[in-house]
Amino acid sequence: MTTTTWDDVQARATVPGSPILTQWRAEREATRAIRNAGNGATETIASSDPRVVELFGSNRAAAGMAVTAESAMRVSAVYGCVTRIAGVISQLPVNVYERIGTGRKLVEDTPYWWMLNEQPTARFTAASMWEQITSHKLLRESGFVFIGRSKSGAVRELIPLPYEAVQPDRVQSGERLKYFVQDVRTYGCDQDDMLHFPGFGFDGLRARSVIQWAARNATGNAMAMDEYSGRFFANGSHHSIVIEAPGQMKQPAVDALQQAYANKYSGLDNAHRLPLVLTDGLKAKEVSISAQDAQLLDARKFQVVDIARAFGVPPHLIGETSAATSWGSGLEEMTRAFMLFTIQPHLKRLEQELNRKLFRTSRYFFEFDRDAMLEGNSKAQADYFRAALGGPGSGQGWMTADEIRRKKNLPPQGGEADKLFHPGTAGTKTTGAQP
Repeated sequence: MTTTTWDDVQARATVPGSPILTQWRAEREATRAIRNAGNGATETIASSDPRVVELFGSNRAAAGMAVTAESAMRVSAVYGCVTRIAGVISQLPVNVYERIGTGRKLVEDTPYWWMLNEQPTARFTAASMWEQITSHKLLRESGFVFIGRSKSGAVRELIPLPYEAVQPDRVQSGERLKYFVQDVRTYGCDQDDMLHFPGFGFDGLRARSVIQWAARNATGNAMAMDEYSGRFFANGSHHSIVIEAPGQMKQPAVDALQQAYANKYSGLDNAHRLPLVLTDGLKAKEVSISAQDAQLLDARKFQVVDIARAFGVPPHLIGETSAATSWGSGLEEMTRAFMLFTIQPHLKRLEQELNRKLFRTSRYFFEFDRDAMLEGNSKAQADYFRAALGGPGSGQGWMTADEIRRKKNLPPQGGEADKLFHPGTAGTKTTGAQP
């Protein structure tokens, strides 16, 4: 079989139904793309690899727009969804706990706290790391962080990696993963030295990105409508004026009139600048916007809701309030549902990957402080703390006043403030356990 070169493909790729392009794709589907990993090993990239899909244009939406991670982020609805999810996750503290009997104890003196909450490595803050991981999960299917260890095996730093720099593969036994990395230097590592945070639908190697599966067409439609709107408003005179001639005009005269009118009145710079002057019996009539153009705003609004649905973000969080009651009885219920059904699954995947790669024991574990989600809602936080303290109508307390004060970064009071409330035993309290 004769192999078609890349130059041949580029030369004829624009020809509709090009047999060379079809043959080239068939060859690559059958034989896969092979490249040198730089460490003596050979890395095989399946044609279904998301990087290959992006490279060869198999990511086009029905509207004809190429939907990639970069182009999708130019759509305001996609940008809003990604930044909302990543923003919530990045602001939640990550705590380390030790299991003690049936309870747990907060571990404060640990280097992991600094890496996961302040600085994982010299180039990144922790918030930036979590934002990158989350955006890669949503837009590219997985986020990767290399675990830098000392000679003794202790974790020294966590290095976030570009998605394009990491290629996961299965070892020969098929039970474990290995990773090839090309970021400044080229190296390979075992799965124990790579934090792999996949999105939904992980099959043991790859997951499914939101924009390539759930929101590809919605994002492509939004991109096409953005482009159409921009062109419509950039040519201010387009579709709004029809010039009538008293008699038949030859085509050269029609073309000259159209060009002269466009040069003088088209575009935002020329809009309303000069009066329209017509001679030789020409008449100008204003044309109303067509029904299709009038529905453009409604169509764009639907695409915002469709994209928000794919990401699991309530539309009101990205500025679309027309569907404010679709998730519950009001905005508060929608926000609560967002925390429960969208943020919680992301946190669970992050916690499990951290636990199994950094601890590998059931004694210690990481947990995002979900109570921090209440920080922006003073009423909900007050109701939560009131119920936690216990009392008449609330029953048994499960937190002491000092434990609540610690969460608010206030000094402990000691004495009665460090005792749990017990109903039915007036004035009788017990010392609270460590959180």
